[in-house]
Amino acid sequence: MSRQNALPSSKWNCLLLFSLRGLSFSAFSSSSSQPETEEVAEVDLPNCSAYIGTAQTAEVGPSLLRKSTLKRSIQLSFLVAIIVCFVILLTPCQAAVGDAVPKHLMVTRGNVSIDVIAQDAGPIIVILPSLGRGAEDYDIVAARLSADGFRVLRPQVRGVGASTGPMAKLTLHDYAADVAMVIEHESKGPVLVVGHAFGNFVARVLATDRPELVRGIVLAAASAGKVPTGVHELPVSPEVREAINKSGDLSLSDAERLPYLQRAFFAPGHDPHVWLTGWHPEVMKAESAAEAATPVDDFFACGKARVLDLQAENDAVAPRKFAGVLKAALGDRVTVVVIPHAGHALVPEQPQAVAKAIEAFSRTLQ
Repeated sequence: MSRQNALPSSKWNCLLLFSLRGLSFSAFSSSSSQPETEEVAEVDLPNCSAYIGTAQTAEVGPSLLRKSTLKRSIQLSFLVAIIVCFVILLTPCQAAVGDAVPKHLMVTRGNVSIDVIAQDAGPIIVILPSLGRGAEDYDIVAARLSADGFRVLRPQVRGVGASTGPMAKLTLHDYAADVAMVIEHESKGPVLVVGHAFGNFVARVLATDRPELVRGIVLAAASAGKVPTGVHELPVSPEVREAINKSGDLSLSDAERLPYLQRAFFAPGHDPHVWLTGWHPEVMKAESAAEAATPVDDFFACGKARVLDLQAENDAVAPRKFAGVLKAALGDRVTVVVIPHAGHALVPEQPQAVAKAIEAFSRTLQ
């Protein structure tokens, strides 16, 4: 503050008193009928009338001084209480926001570099996104889990973000090895792995290939990869497969893609526009080829990990008629939770319900 703008201390005292009087008046003077001039006359501050705006004159006797001292004590206590309340209320909020800010880590081994979106500290949850899409789909879920005390890691697959590596002649074992590299980089022991849609296959391969790194897996909107015994259908029908492929085909117009997005990914009444963006066609092609090159029996049993089969009620890719496949095959290792009013996209439709289910399952593993 410059010298010419600074007020003398007596002026600051008057202004402070005026503020305290306002606080005191609002809290305590509803039953008092004493005029405002009498309150100011109780203290002997020079030239206050020049700044408060009215002439103040009164005799100050012992009784009045005692009353003045008491009133000032009440006023100051009230002010301190307000300040303490603000500190208590604001401090935890600021800490939570600060701790939850995502940071990018680069984990490299050989010719593969994986860009990881990392948040917070605590037990680790690794989230693997859907076919041809990036980890940003899980922004809301990750923020909720981070706020609840988990460290959330979201590796971007090769070709998304800053992640790089060979994209041809891959299998699901290659993608699982990328995730294993990220977990090993943390050096914190086994973790919970969440695989959404295509990511569910990678999570299951990881649990099979590297069981020491996985304490449990969540399969979100996941095709089991098989159908019930005696059923002669593909796990994903040709019509739905076409809708998946056309949804991520950026050579088509938005108007052409929207019906496919609705058909494959969203429950009735939900707006598919939110997934018009976020697609990576070359990544989608590489992941689809890796899935086709990996036998289902390589990963169907999910290693020995406990499994949360987090199903979407209106999932066209993993329909209700095949909902019991994993539970029937793996028994008590599998817990089934159904998220209502959600399709295969699941996360943009019911992010809070997804986060709540992941958190609850994680607590059972500790």
